[in-house]
Amino acid sequence: MRVLGLDLGTCTLGVSISDRTNTIATPLKVIRFQKEDYDFAFNEVKKLVNEQDITDIALGLPKNMDNSLGFAAKRSMDFKELLDSLHINVHLIDERLSSVEAFNILKTTGNKNIKNKHVIDAVAANIILENYLRGIKK
Repeated sequence: MRVLGLDLGTCTLGVSISDRTNTIATPLKVIRFQKEDYDFAFNEVKKLVNEQDITDIALGLPKNMDNSLGFAAKRSMDFKELLDSLHINVHLIDERLSSVEAFNILKTTGNKNIKNKHVIDAVAANIILENYLRGIKK
């Protein structure tokens, strides 16, 4: 059993993967696609699900700071509907400030790619996955 963490944007999808014990999350890749071509992103995730023996997906749900759901949250919920066709568990994870946290982690560690949006997306996906894994361990 392995879990994917996903951070969905309008042109990128940050992907993180757990180890087989669901203890460690590791950034895997960033899937780039044409603006709002979520079918392409879905097909790339589908390949990963099949190749990596994925049983669950932790998909970031970008809520507003007041806990309301805006356009970005709707985008994630719509993408979840696509992922549900894979017949695996898809969990929406509150991802408020995950990109800010990712940026701060990169800055603190002296990462030279701090301005690279794709690196931030992969680290944000990792944060989403780590939050999910912590939740299932409790």
